[in-house]
Amino acid sequence: MTPTEKIWHNGRFIAWDEARIHVLSHVVSYGSSVFEGVRCYDTQRGPAIFRLREHTRRLLDSAKIYRIPVSYTLEELMEAQVELVRVNRLRSCYIRPIILRGYGGMGVLPANNPTEVFLACWEWGKYLGEEALASGVDVCVSSWNRMAPNTFPALAKAGGNYINSQLIRMEAHQDGYAEGIALGPDGLVSEGSGENIFVIRDGRIYTPPLSAGILPGITRDSIVTLAREAGIPVVETDIPREMLYVADEIFFTGTAAEVTPVRSVDRIPVGSGRRGPITEQLQRAFFDIVEGRAEDRYGWLTPVPAA
Repeated sequence: MTPTEKIWHNGRFIAWDEARIHVLSHVVSYGSSVFEGVRCYDTQRGPAIFRLREHTRRLLDSAKIYRIPVSYTLEELMEAQVELVRVNRLRSCYIRPIILRGYGGMGVLPANNPTEVFLACWEWGKYLGEEALASGVDVCVSSWNRMAPNTFPALAKAGGNYINSQLIRMEAHQDGYAEGIALGPDGLVSEGSGENIFVIRDGRIYTPPLSAGILPGITRDSIVTLAREAGIPVVETDIPREMLYVADEIFFTGTAAEVTPVRSVDRIPVGSGRRGPITEQLQRAFFDIVEGRAEDRYGWLTPVPAA
């Protein structure tokens, strides 16, 4: 990670190295934070942030679910993220908004812990590697399941929730895979450690529903929109594990992963063992919009003024 010049903290810009919290902040012991991952792309018309409103709304929804009070409005946080990219003079970057419970009372009940809001950004390449977008990645089905309903709120993008994701990703890495696919407590396909999943069979796209313990992905929603626009059927439905082994194509979506093909699951090749035609078609449609080569017909891009 290459540090940038400024980070936004509670309404003002501070130096990168000044963005610190106390070791006894509530978030350190109890994981009480919510966050987002947002990408700014270098388009032909200058830097533009992808689906900023939707990401910021999900950030505030996550805080609401975890009962973390936030004094900033959606519009204020959107404006702050645009300004963050501008003052750091970046053409493309990854933006990380974080809302956390800070230093105050100690104990599970966060009765006297202030809310801290940080917005940071930095240059970050392809999450699963540059070559992954074309060649695909090898993944496994994890031994770790996603949480059962009414344990952790899967609709919230919360720091504590990602302890589960870490176990999935570390296990996959240790066993020689790029990523792991988690099943839900019912044994049905849920998602990757930090990505939503799509499975293609006979020209139809299948993806798990929100009830499968998945995060409601912004990129997931974008791909569903682009697929339906292209006339490709998309079905939200339960997906059994064995469908992964007989799929024609599989791909991940996420802000970091973007649209990444899966070439094998548990060392069983997916289709021909390389990126399939529908995945490639949707990749092209997605990147054409976010990189400014195609009309932004859905209003997904928020321009960043020149510094």
